[in-house]
Amino acid sequence: MKALVRASLAGAFALVAGSALADGETIAVFTKNQTNPFFAAIRIGAEKAAKSLGARVINYVPTKADSIPEQLSEVEDVLVKKPDAIVFDPVDYKALAPALEKMNAAGIPVVNVVDHMTSGHIESFIGADDYGIGLATGRVLMKAMGGKGNVVLIEGVKGSISAADRGRGLTDAIKENPGVKLLASQPGNFQRLQGLQVMENMLQTYSQIDGVLAANDAMAVGAIEALEGASRKALVIGLNGTQEAIDAIKSGKLLASGVADPFVQGCVGTTLAIRAVRKEPVPALIEFTPVVLDKTNYAPYDKPIDLRTCPAPDAITAKM
Repeated sequence: MKALVRASLAGAFALVAGSALADGETIAVFTKNQTNPFFAAIRIGAEKAAKSLGARVINYVPTKADSIPEQLSEVEDVLVKKPDAIVFDPVDYKALAPALEKMNAAGIPVVNVVDHMTSGHIESFIGADDYGIGLATGRVLMKAMGGKGNVVLIEGVKGSISAADRGRGLTDAIKENPGVKLLASQPGNFQRLQGLQVMENMLQTYSQIDGVLAANDAMAVGAIEALEGASRKALVIGLNGTQEAIDAIKSGKLLASGVADPFVQGCVGTTLAIRAVRKEPVPALIEFTPVVLDKTNYAPYDKPIDLRTCPAPDAITAKM
C-alpha cells in the first residue's frame, strides 16, 4: 500500500535533490484557467520541477475560464498525443470523471492536484486541506472581530470540491461565534473582477459589513477594491497565500490568507508524475497542513514565484 503523508509547508522553499536526470519525459499539465494567479503558480512550479528532472511540460489551459467542454476537448487531444504522464486539476471533479477513466484506459499515469478526483485511478493526490485552511483562516477573522459583527462570504466555483470544502470551513468558523451574523453568501468564481462585483452588490444591500470571507485571494483583492471604491471599511481575509495577498497584508489592506501554495502543488505533482513513470515510489496522498499568513509571519513566503525553488517530496516534513 502506498504511504499517506500529511505534510507541512515549513521549509518548502529549500533546494533539494530529486530523482536522477536525463529521461526526457513529457508531462501534460492541466489547470483550470489563464486568469487566476493560483493556476499560473501551479504551471511555474510544474515547469521548474520538470526542468530539474530532465523532463518537459506541456500546459493545457482552457481559453474560457473553467470551461468543462474545453477541458474535455483538451483531454481528447492529450489522449492522441499520449504524453508520459499527466498532472490533472479538473475544472469539475464529477464532470471530468469520464476523462480520467479515458486516461486510465490509455495507460497514462495521472497525478491529481487541487481538486481531489473521487472516481477513476490516480497515482497520487497532492493538495491543501481546504476545509482546514478555511476553518483556520475564518477563525483569524472571527478573533479579529472580537466574535461579533456582520460578515459576508464570497464563494468559489460551484462544482469545485476545493470551493465546497473551503466554504464549509469558513462557515463553520462563523458558526463557532454566535455573535457573528452571516448576511449573505454569493459565488465570485475565484475571479478578481467577479469578487469585486459581488462585493459592490453586497455593499449596496447592507449598510454594515464588518468582515469579508473570500474563498481565494483574487476575490479578496477584488472585495478590497470594492470597499475602497465605496469608501467603506471591513476586515478581509483570503485563501491561497499568493504574492498579491502577501502584498495586501504588508500594506494593511488584507488581514490574513490561508496558504494553499499552488507553486509547491505544481512542483510536487510534477515530480511525482515523473517518479511514477520511472517506477519510483509515489505516496498516495500528500495533503498540506493549514498555515495562515498575517503580518506576523508572511516573510518566509514573500518571494516572487519565479524565484522560488521546488522541494522534493522527501524534503517535506511528514506529520502523522
